[in-house]
Amino acid sequence: MTRPATQPPSQAAASLWREASYRRLWVGQTVSALGSTVSREAIPLTAVLFLSASPMQLGVLAAAGSVAALIFGVPAGWMADRFRRRPLMIAADLARAGLLLAIPLAALFDRLDLALLLVVSFLVGGWTVLFDVAYPSYVPSLVSRERLVEANSKLEVGDSLAEIGGAALGGSLVQILGGPLAVLVDAASFLISAISLGRIGRDEPAPAPAVHDEGFWREALAGWSWVRRNPTVRALAGASVCFHFFGGFFGSLYVLFAVQELAIQPAVLGLLIAGGGVGALLGAGVAGRLSDRHGVGRTLFAAFLVRSLAAFLIPIAPAVAPWGAAFLLSAQLIGDCALMVFFVNELSLRQALAPRALLGRVNSCMELLALGLSPFGLLAGGVIAQAFGIRTGLWIGGLGSALGGVFLLLSPVPGIARLPALPAEE
Repeated sequence: MTRPATQPPSQAAASLWREASYRRLWVGQTVSALGSTVSREAIPLTAVLFLSASPMQLGVLAAAGSVAALIFGVPAGWMADRFRRRPLMIAADLARAGLLLAIPLAALFDRLDLALLLVVSFLVGGWTVLFDVAYPSYVPSLVSRERLVEANSKLEVGDSLAEIGGAALGGSLVQILGGPLAVLVDAASFLISAISLGRIGRDEPAPAPAVHDEGFWREALAGWSWVRRNPTVRALAGASVCFHFFGGFFGSLYVLFAVQELAIQPAVLGLLIAGGGVGALLGAGVAGRLSDRHGVGRTLFAAFLVRSLAAFLIPIAPAVAPWGAAFLLSAQLIGDCALMVFFVNELSLRQALAPRALLGRVNSCMELLALGLSPFGLLAGGVIAQAFGIRTGLWIGGLGSALGGVFLLLSPVPGIARLPALPAEE
């Protein structure tokens, strides 16, 4: 059983910025996120500008990383529980740096082709999912349980900065240096991340011993069984399923709606999308304060509700300038701010509830729910819009995403004031 924490809110303690180990984790995670964002932009641009890739080839290239994540997600969770997590993160950074170096080397010897980009994207995607599962599993061993929200909030600030700057940096590097050399800079970012993580001085607890009478897959899937049994995390998983599947409707229709229905120019659309990054940065900054004041569960639920309501600003946007753009900007700012508050508190609650020996596999389960459902939501959104219109597709996406709030409302989540002070029992 768990019991409510009695420790003071995170704001009462000295800032985590004063702790060298946490600062190095923050730098490593932020630089790694920046490298991933630059890769997301630089590799497709390299394919277009240097290899004249077709739209179909670009689609296959974009799917390579997602497919790798689906294939390696379950083993990544198992590895994050069977090995120390910081060395796994360092290995993932070094592996991604080495793989990306193959692109400028191939260009130097005139061997660069689409097949190489596909292989690199696939393998980089696999190592990225290992990093993305290991790092949130590592955080609870570095900071005290009552400071998880603060720690995750600051990490999400770094991710938001990486998201805002990475897209622009990737395009600029390709334009200034050329695609292959831009990827070389990207590889260097992963080396910087590995160095920063390697300088963390605090010892990491040894992983829990394996259960020898279980087969690999039964042990690897133990996180899924735990999520199913725990009512709080099961509700978080249900909300995630709704959000990522129906959120895919917006992913496939948002640009089309803005350009075709609202006649928004591409330059203006770019500014609107950037507004979402600003909102996410703001949300990451206030997530800890809100949960300290109102409670983790209530803040989490309210943020999900606000994000759901903000999404409806998109399908009701009038096709009248400049009001259409104003509605979209409001949806981006409010929705992404609330979404980041939700993500910070959801991750913190999951880290506090899951047994340390299972945390990697629990995080892997949640990661796979997101990665596995998003592509189907993208496809379903396009099919429904083709049959019933873009606005109808967006309305369905908004309503479906909001259904996730039902899982939260009918669970223990809204009543959780503070993170549990003791590890949950399996």
